[in-house]
Amino acid sequence: MKNRKSVIRLSRYKNELDRFKTQGAVRVFSNDLADAVGVTASQVRKDFSLFGISGNRRGGYRTDELIAKLKKILRKDEVQKVIIAGAGNIGTALMQYNGFAQQGIQIFAAFDIDPLKCRQVGSIMVYHMDKLERFVRDNGIHIGILAVPESSAQHVLDVMVSAGITGVMNFAPIRLRAPEQCVINSVNLIPELENVIYFSSAAREHSG
Repeated sequence: MKNRKSVIRLSRYKNELDRFKTQGAVRVFSNDLADAVGVTASQVRKDFSLFGISGNRRGGYRTDELIAKLKKILRKDEVQKVIIAGAGNIGTALMQYNGFAQQGIQIFAAFDIDPLKCRQVGSIMVYHMDKLERFVRDNGIHIGILAVPESSAQHVLDVMVSAGITGVMNFAPIRLRAPEQCVINSVNLIPELENVIYFSSAAREHSG
């Protein structure tokens, strides 16, 4: 399996390439991407070589071709079907986020244990949690977002994995156990904000 940090950088390269393209750039160089992402040009070339992408030192990379290759690697050349477990504040906000569709990600459905939350949210239907496993299997979905309370996160993850989910973005502030074939990316907003608060305060003290 490829290095996760390299994959994350590929996504950032792709976003910057989209921006370069809107500015009319027909070709880009590793230095351009390095400056935009905040890495070295050699790191850009190393990341690309891991995925079989080669360029020309004099001619650089053709913007359109490079975007197409990155989309294929990141599976963005086809619609990615995703379900959300949990229709609380985070789950609802994600359902209402328009940016997913622009990136080829489709929220197929959401699920919650509260019958009062089982309703239509925009274009997305929220079903009762007991329908999750069957829905995932019937629709061939492999990606899920976990936005449930900490107390139920492990159980819901187990259900998702049993249904065939192999990739999860987890918003519950807890370390989860999953089979090796299931990739979990945890997003804990509070430590991230605390990090910003600390370094912001330290910078003000230093400048003062």
